[in-house]
Amino acid sequence: MIVSRTPLRVSFCGGGSDLEAYYSKSEEGGCVTSVALNKYVYVTVNSRFDDSVRVSYSEMEIVDDFENLNHQLVKEAMRMTGVTKGVEITTIADIPSKGSGLGSSSSVTVGLLHALHCFAGRSPNPKQLAEEACKIEIEILGQPIGKQDQYAVAFGGCNHIIFNQDGTVFVENLSNEVSLKENFSLIYTGITRLANDILKDQNNRTNENRNNLDLLVIQAKEAKKMILEGNFSGLARLLHETWICKKELSPNISNDEINLMFQKLFDCGVEGAKLLGAGGGGFILFGGGHDILDKVKSVLPKNKIIPLEIDYEGSCILYSD
Repeated sequence: MIVSRTPLRVSFCGGGSDLEAYYSKSEEGGCVTSVALNKYVYVTVNSRFDDSVRVSYSEMEIVDDFENLNHQLVKEAMRMTGVTKGVEITTIADIPSKGSGLGSSSSVTVGLLHALHCFAGRSPNPKQLAEEACKIEIEILGQPIGKQDQYAVAFGGCNHIIFNQDGTVFVENLSNEVSLKENFSLIYTGITRLANDILKDQNNRTNENRNNLDLLVIQAKEAKKMILEGNFSGLARLLHETWICKKELSPNISNDEINLMFQKLFDCGVEGAKLLGAGGGGFILFGGGHDILDKVKSVLPKNKIIPLEIDYEGSCILYSD
């Protein structure tokens, strides 16, 4: 049996510049400053008695031919790794994957690839896992997403990720000792949405959004500097600037319910906040110490809050036998 563990991710600034429609037409490319979160997707791969394939996630499938699987990420990961029969695959997540804004789809893809490669006797590095996940999600399945999630979760840690005009990606690790949990938290909106619908609209608006995307790239570079300097108060305020820019990328990114939640956060003294992922729901990242956190908990008692704790391992194999 093989068990892989792959973190989710939290992006501070730069989201949207990792879309090919942007970085391929920008001389400086795009960039994102993000962290891997210590909340995970687990994938297990085990041999079956016969040549059939069993896949268990929110649904359960048993097929004689992997080509008949409905779970497209599993199917393509099996095809890419050559592990196409006689296996049982399960996926489990610490946080519900639908519409979380934490890059869970890419965490699943990277985790699947890692576990299947290991099952076949191979030890892929983070770069290979990220590249193969991008190929599956973007090139093969045609999802309207960027490249930030795959690299963030494969490498782990706190990173400034650069997307070059030619499609290559460079991951700059900012520190192995960054502590953000005293200054930042995540709060769940309780709203789920289909990220692809929002991302398709955002993709189609790339040309008209170019000025805002240019600004998001500048903010990602500023976020990198603030993290290196330990300027977490400035980083929190930068989140607010990023959220203002992000909302202009598509009318579907925010709504009245989300706007009201932001207002409640600011009434509690939060210095800055932004909705993670494509928008429309999921988790909000906000800055503030323990005194502010206590106020938020009292004002929004039904909304789940988790600290921003970093995973430094990236995708890894927990068990191999």
